[in-house]
Amino acid sequence: MLAAAILAAGESRRMGSPKSLQTIHGKTFLERLLAATRNPRIGFTRIVLGAAAEEIRKQIRIKDASIVVNAEWEMGQLSSIRAAIRSLREHETEGLLLCPVDHPLISQQLVAQLIDNFDRSGKQIVIPTYSGRRGHPVIFHASLYAELLAASDEIGARQVVHAHPEEIAEVPTDEEGVVLNLNDPQSLRRASLTGNS
Repeated sequence: MLAAAILAAGESRRMGSPKSLQTIHGKTFLERLLAATRNPRIGFTRIVLGAAAEEIRKQIRIKDASIVVNAEWEMGQLSSIRAAIRSLREHETEGLLLCPVDHPLISQQLVAQLIDNFDRSGKQIVIPTYSGRRGHPVIFHASLYAELLAASDEIGARQVVHAHPEEIAEVPTDEEGVVLNLNDPQSLRRASLTGNS
């Protein structure tokens, strides 16, 4: 069984209001990622909130059991990854699918493809690529949780990726959403005008 963590704890300073609540093609970022991560192999969902946690909770119906509040959100994305890992029981999951909330344009089909590759390849890290560029979401095997917990705040999860080049499975996709980081009004406006769904 895998877990999915939607990382939505940041301040959204460039966007000007919580990214989780921004809408594109009729759905909020958070709603889109919750839909994309529905998969029979995903048994646990963790929505990691921090800044504006109460505002997000009020506006989107989320089961309390799925919410993890990261009190250290100001320390960056790695602190949210740690919070997600610590919320899982030991040996409860085989791996963790990490979904930054500012990459909402991914599909359920892409997530299924990544999970299938994780299951078949035996690799510890699975990363989607678009036109040769690595993107999100990324799956980390449970054997790497300790390294993620111990990684440098400055480098973040990339430290673990760089430490295991031979354990990476890259999955090419034609979904540009894996590399579209919608973290300000301009990028959101551009993406809203395209056919990305």
